[in-house]
Amino acid sequence: MDKLEMRHTLLAAKARKKMSWDDIASAVGMSPVWVASACYGMNSASPDIAQKICKTLDVESDVADALVTFPTKVWDEAIPQDPFIYRLYEVVGVYGETLKDVVQEQFGDGIMSAIDFTMDVDKVEDPKGDRVLLTLNGKFLPYKSW
Repeated sequence: MDKLEMRHTLLAAKARKKMSWDDIASAVGMSPVWVASACYGMNSASPDIAQKICKTLDVESDVADALVTFPTKVWDEAIPQDPFIYRLYEVVGVYGETLKDVVQEQFGDGIMSAIDFTMDVDKVEDPKGDRVLLTLNGKFLPYKSW
């Protein structure tokens, strides 16, 4: 089974069982964002976590083999049409250089790791309309001179 078939199988099982990412994450002891990313095929799971995901969603063990497989992290280079995803592109387009400059003023010349990284999604209730709080937490990696 490849990552795409795995993704379809897991998303169908999630829908069939009427489970949220929070439900699945609680059952396997991982973050909801990470679990969703692994099920979408963008991260690999350890064998024990892969088995827990499969058990939680009642899917066959060949899905666990695909979950363990290292992913090739590629995506369509076209600008996405989905409004939520497009807005994330817009945020980076509008604020990307600003964020880079502010981070480099504070840390020096380097980047934020997406490998040594966590992400959280929180709902902040607000009388004017609930807010989405995205927390991106990556290790700073300085560029080296040689």
